[in-house]
Amino acid sequence: MSTSELLEKIAFNVIQGRVEAEDDGFDPGLEGRPAVTELVTEALDQNIDPKKILMQSLTESMETVGDKFEKNEYLIPDMLASAECVGVAMDLLAPHLIMAGVKSKGKFVIATVKGDLHDIGKNILAIMLKGAGYDVVDLGTDVSMDRILNAVKEHEATFLGLSALLTTTMREMEDVIQQLKAKGLRDNVKVFIGGAPTSNDFAVQIGADAYCKDAFQALDILKEIKRSP
Repeated sequence: MSTSELLEKIAFNVIQGRVEAEDDGFDPGLEGRPAVTELVTEALDQNIDPKKILMQSLTESMETVGDKFEKNEYLIPDMLASAECVGVAMDLLAPHLIMAGVKSKGKFVIATVKGDLHDIGKNILAIMLKGAGYDVVDLGTDVSMDRILNAVKEHEATFLGLSALLTTTMREMEDVIQQLKAKGLRDNVKVFIGGAPTSNDFAVQIGADAYCKDAFQALDILKEIKRSP
């Protein structure tokens, strides 16, 4: 199998949400055929540049998944399946990317704020950030303000992502931002917020840098930041 064919097959299986050969896909008749785990392993065994696998097979395929999600062709479980594929692929690629000298695009601390246990959106974002080349520190759910502040400081984070799904917990985001200012950390980190009750207006109100309706919009905003002087 040529390099281009193998890269295309990896991308196809990410879009199909197939982690391993025994998995079904959205299209019929795929069970038993090599999936992301087997194909990425084969690509590495063939000494295919891990950066090519990352960019051509993972990043581009997740852009396709994002388009399908925007068009309501994919639901959240479908997107989760594809994100899981990227997560597994990144675990396989990570040591090879480090050896190849691929530099992180920045440290990204993410957390669901105190009092909130919802994590689907946060988990999808974490996987996609890793696939896009960011060093992710996922603090989990129900994370106290002190833990968030300490993580930002300890890891010298470039970005902070805060998630909340409840109107009763979304105000925790404002408290975190205020404490970032109080401790002299705010100027060094860009704060992204997300979750059902949040909005652009709320982001402006609490002093966040960006509101993201989903992980795909977060990546789009990061691309714009990177392009800015």
